[in-house]
Amino acid sequence: MTGKKRITAGAMAALLLLVFLIWRYDGVWKPHWKSASPSPAQTVVMAGSTSMEKFANMLAECYREAHPGVTVTAEFTGSSAGVQAVLSGRADIGLSSRPLTTAEEASGAAVYVIAMDGIAVITDRDNPVTALTTKQLVDIYTGQIRDWQELGGRKLPIVVAGREAGSGTRSAFEELLGIEDRCYYANELDSEGAMLARIASTPGAVGYVSFDVLNDTVCALSLDGVEATAERVKTGSYPLCRSFLLVTKGALEEQSRQVQEIFAYLQTEEGGKLMRDAGLIVSDCHK
Repeated sequence: MTGKKRITAGAMAALLLLVFLIWRYDGVWKPHWKSASPSPAQTVVMAGSTSMEKFANMLAECYREAHPGVTVTAEFTGSSAGVQAVLSGRADIGLSSRPLTTAEEASGAAVYVIAMDGIAVITDRDNPVTALTTKQLVDIYTGQIRDWQELGGRKLPIVVAGREAGSGTRSAFEELLGIEDRCYYANELDSEGAMLARIASTPGAVGYVSFDVLNDTVCALSLDGVEATAERVKTGSYPLCRSFLLVTKGALEEQSRQVQEIFAYLQTEEGGKLMRDAGLIVSDCHK
């Protein structure tokens, strides 16, 4: 009988312990490696340059897959709008394809260079002119040269296309050529895709796009005898080069954990591969 009583007492003690642990687990205690409940959905908003659209969409998808509880969205309204969205608190990360202005930096914008880019000068594929000098390009965009015949091509009016005001690509293009506020545009287009479509379908048209969106519907011209290639951008020999920037309001260490993780990821080998897959020109340290 004594042995039977000990077994009964032990069983009762085990049962009480089990009830206690179940209550504690359900009410208070959780394993340290698992959150007590799914974290409230958090959002990271990126906004800015259409030149960085492919990169930003790939980055957002990659982060969402690794962090199911976090929503990452990207808006493409131009570099200037993206920087303003960050400064006003409507976005966490700005995407800029132009340098920041003194006023933007004074307002608290912090900038981080993530990659290089080239701006390709493009024509429709039937245009026999395949090379220009930067001087000729300046003359085209300032209205000094108006017909392709003046450049060794067919007698055909030049249809000058550019990006809309506020576009980082437009700002960089005009600044690199020294033609700010001097351009004569027949068409002003609000995205890289719209530019490609217009040039491909318009005989005599000339425009410009980021290297990462180039496709075989248009022809990219050589400038000053230098082909429009990523390697030429890396060496600095291609005339129209610029930086791709990420922008935050305040220093990186002041940002949310999610934003800091995104920046850290881009410094890894995997992050470098993502940028290259998106068509960005990254430094050799990411290889």
